[in-house]
Amino acid sequence: MALLWHGIGVDERDVLEPLATEVAGLGVAVVVPDWESEVPDGGRARLLASLEFARGLARQRPSELATDHNGGFVLAGWSRGGRMAASLALNPGTAGGWRPSAVVCLASGFRRATVMSAAGNGPMADLAAAGADVRPVPFHLVHGTRDTQVDIEQSRDFAAAAVGHGWPVQLAEPATDHAGIVMTEYDPARRRCRPTTESQAVAAGRLSAKTIAEAAATLNGTAP
Repeated sequence: MALLWHGIGVDERDVLEPLATEVAGLGVAVVVPDWESEVPDGGRARLLASLEFARGLARQRPSELATDHNGGFVLAGWSRGGRMAASLALNPGTAGGWRPSAVVCLASGFRRATVMSAAGNGPMADLAAAGADVRPVPFHLVHGTRDTQVDIEQSRDFAAAAVGHGWPVQLAEPATDHAGIVMTEYDPARRRCRPTTESQAVAAGRLSAKTIAEAAATLNGTAP
């Protein structure tokens, strides 16, 4: 199972429909909630509520939904959603000690602070401060080489730092932009992303989906 968080826009789970459909086609159950970052708590309450909802599903059907023995599953996010996911994995106390089985960050930044950090840090700073008591979680990063919204160097720097701290990490760099990484394109008239059939975006979106599915597959020993 995977919990997938969208980015900065208000209630944009529909934007992730192409990606979620692709992941589901690979045999992985996907939960995609709405949330809003421009609220007083930065979206924390709604993101944590979505996590509790997903954990409830996992408790009810652990074998069917492919969770680990501790009730963990894949936590994924696009753009700011990925930064929130990374921060949660680095701050176990935020969710009462719960840890994801793996984290997938799609076109995400790691330097800016998040509301998931106990110290008010960004994931890079929290990773640097992580002690031996914080169990490493596998990170899977996918970041487009044509991304002009979030510099790909942020993913490269985070991957290097994670390796230096002994955290498992993989980084894929498809030739697409910020929207293409989730199989969409930005529509200026609507100020919102929409599905696209552009070849590089489709290829990148499929890679993102495969990355999520492979992270989930480690929970039940199957391959997508």
